[in-house]
Amino acid sequence: MRRLGDLEAEIMDRLWTWNRPATVREIVDDINRNRPVAYTTVMTVTNILYGKGWLLRGKQGRAWLYSPVRSREAYAAALMEDGLGESKDRRAALVAFVENMSDEEQAALRKALRNTGRQAGQAEADS
Repeated sequence: MRRLGDLEAEIMDRLWTWNRPATVREIVDDINRNRPVAYTTVMTVTNILYGKGWLLRGKQGRAWLYSPVRSREAYAAALMEDGLGESKDRRAALVAFVENMSDEEQAALRKALRNTGRQAGQAEADS
């Protein structure tokens, strides 16, 4: 998975944060609070994100409403998976990744692994 470009990331960040469909006008107006950007530029990049499968869109009157297909967390997970794929030794890469985590992050990872293990064990038991 290719990392999002700067404007793509800004657009997705707003949609993930708002957690609701939004128009290009809303996105442009919000970005313009911090820096100037043309409506047509945001419209073009939003259409590109739609074409790449990042966004869903539906009509509301004459305007398109856009919403993310995947969550921010799913995007981050895909980037991590790609990062692991760059290593010839995935285990070593995982160890290095975990060594750089805070104690709180390591605790969250341990909890997630326990929960995932329970779900996998339950699925095997149900089979």
